[in-house]
Amino acid sequence: MNNLWILLFVFFFLVPQIQRSLVNNARHGLLQRIGKMRRSNVITLIHRQETIAFLGIPLSRYIDIDDSEEVLRAIRLTPRDTPIDLILHTPGGILLAASQIALALRDHPAKKTVIVPHYAMSGGTLIAFAANEIVMDPHAVLGPVDPQLVEGNTSYPAVSLLTVLEKKKIDEVDDRTIILADEAKKAMSQNETLVRKIVTQKYSEQTVNKVVDELVSGKYTHDNPITADQASAIGLKVSTRVPSEIYDLMHLYKMGTTTRRPGVEFVPSRWSPRRQMS
Repeated sequence: MNNLWILLFVFFFLVPQIQRSLVNNARHGLLQRIGKMRRSNVITLIHRQETIAFLGIPLSRYIDIDDSEEVLRAIRLTPRDTPIDLILHTPGGILLAASQIALALRDHPAKKTVIVPHYAMSGGTLIAFAANEIVMDPHAVLGPVDPQLVEGNTSYPAVSLLTVLEKKKIDEVDDRTIILADEAKKAMSQNETLVRKIVTQKYSEQTVNKVVDELVSGKYTHDNPITADQASAIGLKVSTRVPSEIYDLMHLYKMGTTTRRPGVEFVPSRWSPRRQMS
């Protein structure tokens, strides 16, 4: 009987711990390898669908303040002459957190590359705007960054709230909708200002205006996929040459066995910039 309890302990406790340790070590080793290969500091911001052990209840992951704190720390620890590769896999999240990451990435002096192996929607796209280059899988997608107003468990596209006031007389609209529409107007203006602040340093005024028109104005639904070809047509600097090691890394995140896998990871590295041959 005692042997049975020992076997159960090993199976339910030690084996998962060993598996987690092996996966973590493999991820960190691959992060270091990618960083050495690209002479960069590699940071991940990866949000997978999680499952609570035994109960099978899905938990949505998104960009939050903890993520922004960790990514800002990673950027801060990166030497000014070292490029940054940020691997993004996210449905988006809190605007404040995404804005902090985007602005910090924008201000890093060396080259910034955002790599999107599958998707980087909403706040993820906002962060991608800060990169000198967006590297996407040919079938990966970005998304619109038009603001959404959240009330309880319901979210409303800001542009749609403004449309309500345009199509109805003011005395036909309840106070709650008028207040939401006022907030929507502010949100639209603030989002446009933010996007222009992030994008202007790298693109022409014509491209900036097109980015705002296509992705900020509410032209599409918030979950509309923007492919690499579409992003390139808008004027964003997009490549589809995703290193094979990135796919290997993503596979290791799928294999995690913890209740909450890390959203942000990086291995502090100090790579000397490549010297150009004259």
